[in-house]
Amino acid sequence: MKSFNIRVYGILINERQQVLVSDEFIRGSYITKFCGGGLEIGEGTIDCLKREFMEEMNLPVEITGHLYTTDFYQQSAFNPDHQIISIYYYVQALAPIKVPLRDTAFDFDDAQMRVYSETGETETFRFVHWDDFHEETMTLPIDKVVAGILKQSK
Repeated sequence: MKSFNIRVYGILINERQQVLVSDEFIRGSYITKFCGGGLEIGEGTIDCLKREFMEEMNLPVEITGHLYTTDFYQQSAFNPDHQIISIYYYVQALAPIKVPLRDTAFDFDDAQMRVYSETGETETFRFVHWDDFHEETMTLPIDKVVAGILKQSK
């Protein structure tokens, strides 16, 4: 059965011109992506994004604008019966970020690796300076497109 998988992501750029990314180890793969996740039944896209930031980072955010919605076919990397539709918003943090931020990609601590052993996935966060941020920073095909659009818009 074919179905849609709707994903909602936030673009957070801090005052130092750094872009927030999530480094994840999931199903044996290392993935760098924008922060966010899957839309749940009965949920709007903005509520989804606010929930995802709270779940992942305990960070309240304000959505400040829409950047992009997928305009091409993208099959899910994890389920060939799913078509991915991703929606990207600009977000602003409403509180200081309290989760540990890393300086290098995939720098998971022991607690995060314990989570991985229990759930099959873990994540950490880091800022990438604007000058070092580009399409190749991101792993997922739609995120690469968005990174390119983002770089062209600034």
